[in-house]
Amino acid sequence: MPNESNIKNQVSIMDIDFINMTKSEFLHDHIYPRLSSEDKCFVVTANPEIVMRTRDEAAYKAIVEKADYVVPDGAGVVMASKMINKPLKERIPGFELTISLLEHAEAQGLSCYFLGAKEYVIEKMVPEVKKRYPNLKIAGQQHGFFALDDSSVTEEIIATKPDVVFVALGSPRQETWISKYIDQFSKGLFIGVGGSFDVLAGEVKRAPDKWIKYNLEWLYRLLKEPFRLKRFLKSIEFMIRMVLKRK
Repeated sequence: MPNESNIKNQVSIMDIDFINMTKSEFLHDHIYPRLSSEDKCFVVTANPEIVMRTRDEAAYKAIVEKADYVVPDGAGVVMASKMINKPLKERIPGFELTISLLEHAEAQGLSCYFLGAKEYVIEKMVPEVKKRYPNLKIAGQQHGFFALDDSSVTEEIIATKPDVVFVALGSPRQETWISKYIDQFSKGLFIGVGGSFDVLAGEVKRAPDKWIKYNLEWLYRLLKEPFRLKRFLKSIEFMIRMVLKRK
C-alpha cells in the first residue's frame, strides 16, 4: 500500500492488509486530516467476497493493494482475524463511513460527487441526501451504467473538483474505476460504497440494530434478498479456508 508506513496497526488476512482501528480513529486520525490537506486517498471497504476475489484474480488483488486503506467491512473478516489471534478492533461498514463522511462534508463545506447505482436510484437518492444534509455541497451525480473506458464520464467529474467521490458501482467495478482514474484528479477521497446509494434512496433497508450489533446483517440481507446466495457462498468458502488455515 502506498501509505503503509503511516499505518502502524494492520492485520493481514489472505495477504490483504486491513487497518486495525476503530471507525473514529480511522476518520479522525487519517481521513479527516487528508481531506483537510486535499491529499488524494483511495479507500476499499472489503468483505469476504472481495478478499476471495483478490485470491482468484491477480489483477484485482493489485488494485486492492494500490489502495491507501482497506477497511474491514464484513463480519466474516472480523471473525477471521480472531481465528488467527489478531483480532480487529471492530467492523467498519461502508454505509456507516458514508454517513460519517456526508456529515463531515456538510460541516466542513466539502463537496461530494455520487457515481453509481441505477439511474432511477440515484435520481431518488440525491434529493433524499439534500433533505438530510441541507447544507451539503453536491458537486454532481452520474448513474453507474456506462463503460469503464468512457473517459468522458471521468472528465465531467474532474471538472466539478469534488472533495469526496462516492463510487457505488459494485465490486470489482468500483475499485477498478477508482484505480484507473484517480491519478487524473488533483485531490479527493475516493471510496467504493457498494449498495449504499440504494439504502440512502430508501430502496433497501438496513438490518435492525440488534442484527447489526451481533454481526448478523449479512443474514438479514440474505433473507430479504435471496439472490445474494451466490455471494454468500463465497463468504462460506472464505470462512472454510480460514478454518483450514488455522488447523
